Amino acid sequence: MTFQGVGLHSGKPAQLTIRPAPAGAGIVFRRVDITGASNEIPAIWHLVEQSPLCTRLVNAAGVAITTVEHVMAALVGCGVHNALVDVDGPEVPILDGSAAPFVRGILANGLRQLAEPVHALRILRAVEVRRASAWARLTPNETLKIEFDIEFEDAAIGVQKKILNMSNGSFVRELSNSRTFCRKADVDHMRANGLALGGTLENAVVVDGEKVLSPGGLRHADEAVRHKMLDALGDLGLAGLPILGHYHGFRAGHALTNDLLRALFADKNAFEVVECDAATAARLPGAGVHLGEIPQVA
Repeated sequence: MTFQGVGLHSGKPAQLTIRPAPAGAGIVFRRVDITGASNEIPAIWHLVEQSPLCTRLVNAAGVAITTVEHVMAALVGCGVHNALVDVDGPEVPILDGSAAPFVRGILANGLRQLAEPVHALRILRAVEVRRASAWARLTPNETLKIEFDIEFEDAAIGVQKKILNMSNGSFVRELSNSRTFCRKADVDHMRANGLALGGTLENAVVVDGEKVLSPGGLRHADEAVRHKMLDALGDLGLAGLPILGHYHGFRAGHALTNDLLRALFADKNAFEVVECDAATAARLPGAGVHLGEIPQVA
């Protein structure tokens, strides 16, 4: 399945195609505009080059792919564990600013069950990281649960909190169509510095004080915190295996979630890799999802 759009930060045309991959391959991005073996970039935590604005992966040859979080969330949220993601440039297309177009394409195309068992990463004890007043934490839980708190001065966002169990298709129903958001002042600053060149009121929620500038307003009253949870799911997908644990982010972002994965893998006693039986597999994100669960957008 192929998706076409523009890069959020570059503003350049971008095309992305998701292809099947064998069991154990994981999710791998491939820069098809670059020839040779160096064009493959595994979607894994230790290849993240940290940025506050998006998630960027860079391989050993210096080949990068940027803004991977939304397609990663779609893949994880639909239960895709192995895929080859071809991109014709340095940035994933932003589409409508959410994961819904990717989810719709994945589910419409259909998923293939592989013969090999699925493995998961079970959290055994708490791991926490902090940056100033922001923090992120993983604690044991039988499913992946995501909890998030945000605080913004703009009244259109304000203080928001949400918690969701990611099993039973809740990502597709509750989070997938929530769009990236920003303050108008931040947009002006980013554009002055050559960023967000592909951002529009059609692919992002832009707020200014108590006003929502994007046509049609919000898709959810708490769309901002839902999108932060969407981002967190995509960034947690860079663990390389689905996670069984409770993620809680407070004013967290891409870099802090990556800090958390680095801290997790530095503590070998904080997790174990388990082979999923049928009951455990049914509790993973993506289990039982179907196309009709994607919220309709006017």
